Amino acid sequence: MKTTISTIALCLGFTILNAQEVKEAEVPAPVKNTFSKKYAGAKVEKWEKEDAGYEAEFKLNKVESSALFAEDGSFKEVEQEIKISELPKGVAEYCTKSFVGYKLSEASKITDAAGKVMFEAEMTKGKEHFDAIFDSKGAFSKKTEPSSKEEDKD
Repeated sequence: MKTTISTIALCLGFTILNAQEVKEAEVPAPVKNTFSKKYAGAKVEKWEKEDAGYEAEFKLNKVESSALFAEDGSFKEVEQEIKISELPKGVAEYCTKSFVGYKLSEASKITDAAGKVMFEAEMTKGKEHFDAIFDSKGAFSKKTEPSSKEEDKD
């Protein structure tokens, strides 16, 4: 279980570092078709090419969201921004104690194609940030490598 969560978290970290914005015309038709069926009526604000496939950034019921699809159009996961107060009990306290000097600035709920839920807490200090990943019950799984806000701009 811990190995699976660590692998997913590591992949998320690499995915974030390797994302490149692409034009909608460069996104394979199966990816766009799956997105349209799964999120009918939602408009993609930005497409990114990642090692794991294509990520669509969009708003779903006024909530910042991103969905990841494989090249063949199969759905991999969706990440939705949540309030910090919606994180499982103990996550905020864990972050405060374990990542001294950092502030818990954003939170997300990640649901994979099988329905497995994980949570992401973005920790920031100045321009530096990293993500702490937690399982559905709030147990810490993994921390991504720190990066700066400038590095994230494509």
